[in-house]
Amino acid sequence: MAIQWWEDYDADWMLKTGRRTVTEFDILSFVTLVGMNEALFMDAEYIANDTPFGRRIAPGALVFSYAEGLVIQTGHLHTAAIAFLGAEMKMQAPVYLGDTIDVTVTVAERRETSKPDRGVVTTRNLVRNQSGQAVLEYQATRMLRRRPD
Repeated sequence: MAIQWWEDYDADWMLKTGRRTVTEFDILSFVTLVGMNEALFMDAEYIANDTPFGRRIAPGALVFSYAEGLVIQTGHLHTAAIAFLGAEMKMQAPVYLGDTIDVTVTVAERRETSKPDRGVVTTRNLVRNQSGQAVLEYQATRMLRRRPD
């Protein structure tokens, strides 16, 4: 995909990412790396018998991280992005071990800044599993460069 400058984000802009399957290695590596060493993610017997999930789930932080990775991998932000300013997110459903996710990105808001070489874009990012079920929705706000002269 071509680089998307601030001006390219109109009301009809939309992006669909590639997909990523969540593996047990992913979940265990992530929770160990960031310190989420709790039974909900690490203890298969506890998960099976004492949670409403019945099987291993991915932490919401991991799902968000993979979603952002899928967005970045499209290449549309390369050299145009200046800063990630923040996100608001809501988990819609669990992501289970073996689920495959992708992201659909649309424009929520675009605004100018006081500096003429940049602007701010907020996107609505909808993460779905392999069945098309929404599992995470988040709005990401980024500062982007305007198209070079």
